[in-house]
Amino acid sequence: MIDVSVVIPVRNSATSLKHAVSSVLHQTGVSFEIVIVDDGSNDQGATRAEIETLAHDTPCIKPIWRSHEGISSALNAGIAASSGRFIARMDADDISLPGRLHLQSQYLNCHPDIGLVGCHVAFGGDKTVHAGYAAHVDWTNRIVTPHDIRLALFRESPLPHPSVMFRKALVDRFGGYRHGDFPEDYELWLRWSEAGVSMAKVEETLLVWNDPPDRLSRSCPRYAPERFYTVKAACLARWLRHNNRHHPTIFVWGAGKASRARAEMLVHYGITIQAYIDIDDKKIGNIVQGRPVVGKDAIPAPKEGFIVSFVGSRGGGELVQEWLCRHGAIPGRHFILAS
Repeated sequence: MIDVSVVIPVRNSATSLKHAVSSVLHQTGVSFEIVIVDDGSNDQGATRAEIETLAHDTPCIKPIWRSHEGISSALNAGIAASSGRFIARMDADDISLPGRLHLQSQYLNCHPDIGLVGCHVAFGGDKTVHAGYAAHVDWTNRIVTPHDIRLALFRESPLPHPSVMFRKALVDRFGGYRHGDFPEDYELWLRWSEAGVSMAKVEETLLVWNDPPDRLSRSCPRYAPERFYTVKAACLARWLRHNNRHHPTIFVWGAGKASRARAEMLVHYGITIQAYIDIDDKKIGNIVQGRPVVGKDAIPAPKEGFIVSFVGSRGGGELVQEWLCRHGAIPGRHFILAS
């Protein structure tokens, strides 16, 4: 019986695929197969030839050939063809480090209450040129426990997609990847989390998350920042309905143009914004969209109002959280960071 199916969707990935597959083949301590889904490569047969060579030499590789329908369809096809109890994600330009499959599958075997497990990842790029991505990796590595992952999902994805392993049965229960105008992995994490799926991480670095210039998150508009806010707005509104005892009223920390635009998405789902909070003296006292902008001296006590922070500057959310916790507020009970 196969424990883990490693699903790798590829398109025009002839130059990197061999190294990715090799890193999986060196895994030990667990039975696995590698399901490679060619999503309609059009590189003059180079990717197909590479897959055929790898599959000819290695019986555990299962190739799937498809016309180009996008990564969501490719992933769903790969999962449907998988034989393992667990699905491990990986991309053609990433490297699984020794012990990854064993440690993650062992974690799921030992924690039946956990449906998905990630890990720490190493940033495989230029930290100077791409400081934003490097900072994001550092942030994801700090988010480990089911509680922290559940709350962090309302900021952005704390789970690098190629680093996760999950129970295949979850796809049957809650559905697989959906295609739409949004990042497919983030939508799935939000949907599964809302359905009650607990997610955690092995606290070891088990994947090198490479950062090539043509990665989808750079080149595809579905991964633009505003698409993340659009897809999470409905989920966040439902979460607030169940967790904000002052529902439907909230205070929004962040009165800048971008913060207000993102917060206003919640109004569509029945949330009422009582006021905006900001530390900029030039904004305090203004009325924007019929709502006052107030300073920190007007922030409600933890039991008197719920705060949603849309402060998007790097490190800004952490400063908001530090201030609120210092004044007695508890994350998830009295406030939540959403940016």
